Amino acid sequence: MIKDFNAFLLRGNVVDLAVGVVMGVAFGAVVTAFVNDLITPLVAAIFGKPDFSALSFTIHKSHFLYGSFFNALVSFLLIGTAVFFFVVQPVNALIERRERGGAGAEESDTRPCSECLSEIPREARRCAFCTSPQPAVA
Repeated sequence: MIKDFNAFLLRGNVVDLAVGVVMGVAFGAVVTAFVNDLITPLVAAIFGKPDFSALSFTIHKSHFLYGSFFNALVSFLLIGTAVFFFVVQPVNALIERRERGGAGAEESDTRPCSECLSEIPREARRCAFCTSPQPAVA
């Protein structure tokens, strides 16, 4: 039973998940610090007030602190914007560049057979699958 539990813990997906959670928490701290220390002061310089937690109103002796909600909403939007522009966009560009580079290398190594459409080496004169002769590649 302990051997099975050990195998479960050391399986790749469990370890990957643990590493992902730890990295996510660390990255969240970095993004939060970026927003709190750089973006929020910029908002304060433009609008004149970085903290809205004092904003409130009262209806029938009930006190509504909508400023705290507004702070959380602004923080969420700023963090989402920062993550999108500084993480998602660069990673998408990197993945797209890698896919374009990888596709070019695959096309130069193989080509489809003119008869059975299986992938054969570019220099092959005969298909290994259907044995049909292939035209020479220039």
